[in-house]
Amino acid sequence: MSDLEDARCRLAGLREQINFHAHRYYVLDDPAISDGEYDRLFQELLTLEEEHPSLVTADSPSQRVGAEPLAVFNTVEHRLPMLSLENAFSDDDLVAFQDRLYRFLNSPEPISYVAEPKLDGLAVELVYVKGILSTGSTRGDGWTGEDITANIKTIPAIPLRLNLDEPPGILEIRGEVFISKAGFRKLNDQRAQDGENLFANPRNAAAGSLRQLDSRITAKRPLDIFVYGISDPDGLKCKSQTEVLEFLARCGFKVNPLARSCRHLDEVLAHFHHLRGIRHDLPYEIDGMVVKVDSVQLQQRLGTKARSPRWAIACKFQAVQATTTLLDVEFQVGRTGAITPVAILEPVNVGGVTVSRATLHNEDEIRRKDLKKNDRVLVQRAGDVIPEVVAPIKDARTGNESAIVMPEKCPACETQLTRREGEVALRCENLQCPAQKLRALAHFAGKSGLDIEGFGMRSMEQLFEAGLVTDLPGLYRLTEADLAALPGWGEKSATNARAALEKSKTPVLSRFIAALGIRYVGEVTAQLLEDHFRSLEKIIHLTEEELSEVEGIGPQVSSSLIEFFHNERILAMLSSLQSLGVSVQSREESVSGKPLSGRVFLFTGTLGSFSRSEAKARVKSLGGQVASALSRKVTDVVCGEKPGSKLSKARDLGLAILSEDDFKMVINRS
Repeated sequence: MSDLEDARCRLAGLREQINFHAHRYYVLDDPAISDGEYDRLFQELLTLEEEHPSLVTADSPSQRVGAEPLAVFNTVEHRLPMLSLENAFSDDDLVAFQDRLYRFLNSPEPISYVAEPKLDGLAVELVYVKGILSTGSTRGDGWTGEDITANIKTIPAIPLRLNLDEPPGILEIRGEVFISKAGFRKLNDQRAQDGENLFANPRNAAAGSLRQLDSRITAKRPLDIFVYGISDPDGLKCKSQTEVLEFLARCGFKVNPLARSCRHLDEVLAHFHHLRGIRHDLPYEIDGMVVKVDSVQLQQRLGTKARSPRWAIACKFQAVQATTTLLDVEFQVGRTGAITPVAILEPVNVGGVTVSRATLHNEDEIRRKDLKKNDRVLVQRAGDVIPEVVAPIKDARTGNESAIVMPEKCPACETQLTRREGEVALRCENLQCPAQKLRALAHFAGKSGLDIEGFGMRSMEQLFEAGLVTDLPGLYRLTEADLAALPGWGEKSATNARAALEKSKTPVLSRFIAALGIRYVGEVTAQLLEDHFRSLEKIIHLTEEELSEVEGIGPQVSSSLIEFFHNERILAMLSSLQSLGVSVQSREESVSGKPLSGRVFLFTGTLGSFSRSEAKARVKSLGGQVASALSRKVTDVVCGEKPGSKLSKARDLGLAILSEDDFKMVINRS
């Protein structure tokens, strides 16, 4: 046998041994050899691969040590979206969740669940091709994330090769990357010794570590992972979430041992109370519990809404609270002109985070809570995230407290403030208000907008104050020289920022619409607009009548959209963006090839076989549209019992009338 063949055989044996012992150590927490023996095996592997570089494989343990730094992260489109979850905060919210399931399914059959700890980390997707790790990415906006494959490979608990004899062609795993409490303390101790800034909490540390352009830095961070799902469990013939978790464990992944199968909601509630009681004793941070319908078949029937599945919910623990002093109140001007009072607090630690500012929401909330300056107040991080003032401690008042007075003029531009009928917020109506313009810019470039790397709030403030960016087109006119000349930037930061701007020039339609900051138009409405109209040009020229035909878009949203896109200044801004190379993309997923493409359904009366919500969801999943009002665009009117006046109006318009049985035949044929 040649030296090359000898090396090939020895490397295969070393990889098998190292993978076995890594799984025992990092996944099962049950090592079979000492650290020294493991290190010797690993060093032999590295030496042999260095001598025979042609024998290095993609799944070799040596590929975990980190690659050359990247200039910028590439984007990855998830084949199936990574949806977010709706939140619950109490037992009553979980009961309401179950009630919604029963209503949607229109069936009293008992539902079983799986309840899993909700880790406070960063969601990722791991794509395996023929059992080999191919791509690792962040969740991003749910449809598109960042390619962090090199960083993912440095996490020892993630297998580079699945422990399956016959792996599927493509397997997309979802999980949560985190740093344990002990790992976090050790990491911050080391940073303190090195004179570096400390991380605020384990989640920030995990997120910052995963988003390092230099994976060699990531490799030094104590990252870990629990996996919890597969993008398409039906493709693996898994009949339940319980079976999904069992399959993931067989693949070689860490699955949270505190996940529980629950026969009914009482067991779900009991497990929630149990997790809440032990959360501070766990070796990692959790901020709640995720509840999933166990049956994959029911998950498919329940389907998804615009941003979240109907069959799962995140039940958050009660917010951590602390007491401090409300020193003063500042008034922030939002991107739509709304004035938000912000409490300036004596700094206090709330659940591991130092809080010195908190929202007071609006004038009505201040009056309802009877808050005053210099009050001792109870502060919490709502949903463990956003600080807010809960209530004053009135027994602690000394007489030195004073009333909180709302401003009459805009703090940024001195324009007289107004309060529209039916609204709670004071508002600055000056569209040229500098504070509004800055907030709009920050929203466009921020996480809720196009998420342009390097253009957070601080950077936008710097660019705005320097006069370099005063409107959205100004962002794309920036040059590397402009950026490099700014304090704290430099050539490398400027190059990366310009690359990020170029990458942001082809946003998907829904993301772009949401980034524009149109009043009342968030991610869900933006997705509805994309689903129905497919192009920015069509949306710009929509009429109120056309918008009213879209279920989920009411008069308030319609008026706001019409007002926004009929504004000459807005049209000029969109034209400038286009001339600077910004090209808004519709998602490739098209309904044109689906069975009900081109058909618009209107439902009237009570259906017997399934709920109205499920019927609508079935139509949408098959490429059809659902209307909320009669018009000549409606192609099919589905009549249940007691259809009401819509039936006679539909006949007058000459529309096709379907009974419930007719409708079932249509969707079953499709």
